[in-house]
Amino acid sequence: MKLSRFPHNLLRPNETIDEFMNGRLRLIQSKNGYRFSIDAVLVSEFVSTKPGDIVVDLGAGCGVISLLLLLTRDIAYAVGIEIQPDLADQARRNAALNGFSNKMGIVLADIRSLPLAPCIADVIVCNPPYRRKNSGRVNPDLQRAIARHELKATLDDIVESSERILKPGGKLAIIYPAGRLVDLLVRMRSLGLEPKRARVIYPTIQSESKMVLVEANKGGKAGLKILPPLVGQGDFFISS
Repeated sequence: MKLSRFPHNLLRPNETIDEFMNGRLRLIQSKNGYRFSIDAVLVSEFVSTKPGDIVVDLGAGCGVISLLLLLTRDIAYAVGIEIQPDLADQARRNAALNGFSNKMGIVLADIRSLPLAPCIADVIVCNPPYRRKNSGRVNPDLQRAIARHELKATLDDIVESSERILKPGGKLAIIYPAGRLVDLLVRMRSLGLEPKRARVIYPTIQSESKMVLVEANKGGKAGLKILPPLVGQGDFFISS
């Protein structure tokens, strides 16, 4: 990662413009607040898409997942849902910075009451908060706290909203803690989102799994394909 030389009129106080993918992706991020992690890259690489898909990113942050998909896939449009005004503003500016204002929209909204029509999305991607509201230390930085703890949206909220806005046969791809995998699979199936693909992530080959990627199809038939494991960050490296 390196500091970009692009015009600074897009920047707010305490923000940077950083370059990734050999300069193909430029991102405005907070210097000290929430910054995207490798998890966003992994879920963008894992999700299945088709040409012309409409993709919705639940909890868009600075818009990185939508931008990665627009750069690497032939999707028609990406919609980012973000509840934090500062991050939604960053995502809008990032769409403009990367030349995708005509293919990427950001909606300032609560996942629990999405202002989107039913059955509108072909694909949903989500890098959600992993920790239950009352578990562990909550980060004093509000941006980071909302991104990491279920302060604004729970697993149930995410799966229920996904089921409502997905088209029949549409897909939900999510990255989630391995220790909560059963909760995720049970909740998906109970709402008609059948888990179809999964990939387990290990910090090292000797370690227990920490995270898992799961993709479910709305109305799909039973049958889960377990993909080869991912160790560390795979072929990706993100410095923050």
